[in-house]
Amino acid sequence: MTDMNYPHRHLLGIEGLSPLEISYLLDQSERFVEVSRGPDRKLSTLIGKTVVNLFFENSTRTRTSFELAGKRLGADVINMTVGTSSVAKGETLIDTAMTLNAMHIDVLVVRHADSGAAKLLSDKVNCAVINAGDGQHEHPTQALLDALTIRRRKGHLDGLSVAICGDVRHSRVARSNIHLLNVMGAQVRLIAPRTLLPAKAEALGVEVFHDMRKGLKDVDIVMMLRLQNERMTSNFIPSIREYFHFFGLDYDKLSAAKPDALIMHPGPMNRGVEIDSDLADDVERSVIREQVEMGVAVRMACLDVLTANLSKGAA
Repeated sequence: MTDMNYPHRHLLGIEGLSPLEISYLLDQSERFVEVSRGPDRKLSTLIGKTVVNLFFENSTRTRTSFELAGKRLGADVINMTVGTSSVAKGETLIDTAMTLNAMHIDVLVVRHADSGAAKLLSDKVNCAVINAGDGQHEHPTQALLDALTIRRRKGHLDGLSVAICGDVRHSRVARSNIHLLNVMGAQVRLIAPRTLLPAKAEALGVEVFHDMRKGLKDVDIVMMLRLQNERMTSNFIPSIREYFHFFGLDYDKLSAAKPDALIMHPGPMNRGVEIDSDLADDVERSVIREQVEMGVAVRMACLDVLTANLSKGAA
């Protein structure tokens, strides 16, 4: 008998989750915010459980957050360095799944450059799988921590106007956030040059703008995205200077948003490219550091919920 508030064995994406399931994960995360802020941060919830962080792409922030989350819950945490593993020597993803199965691990956290890699592994392993980012597909825990940050500051998600700005085309963070915000009743705007938007962007249930000031008018949340040069196969912008002039967030462009609009960024930031450095550090407007804190709490909640469901035989 699984917990019907989140009846799934894995967390592979936000798409397909119900408002109840998302709210449940956010509510569970709230508990772990207080744990992380308290004097005794080490719990025994996952003692005897093994969490493996399998990262085929570098991400110090996400990997460290998952590692800290697992350790605070009392789990044994193993970070597999792909560059020095047998995977780098030609082992397939299926071979890796078979190896991990033989080790009887409980949770696999996977980050991979190919969309669908986390789903493929989830079909081949006996443990729970958390998608820590797969290609240009999804990054569900990032969307959850963003939602938790917003909800704690604004009190709700329903009815808020959220602008997602920058390199939407290559961003799995944007896709997960669009799914989550839409299902939770927020209004989503995408602001980017045409070259950095996915094909048929309006079909995602968003408004599309190519002018920052028009797009930012009266929004509650401004979510900036970094230029993902590592995923670009050609020139998508004329120059960094021109990009910042038209699409970089500064105080002048932000003035079009509501006076209490919050600024977010999933990190790592390219200061002076997608966001002005002084604005990124403005404690009155920026919640970027708070996002990092919420990330640990969200990942603790996901590890806790999924290991509990695994023992109950979730589908």
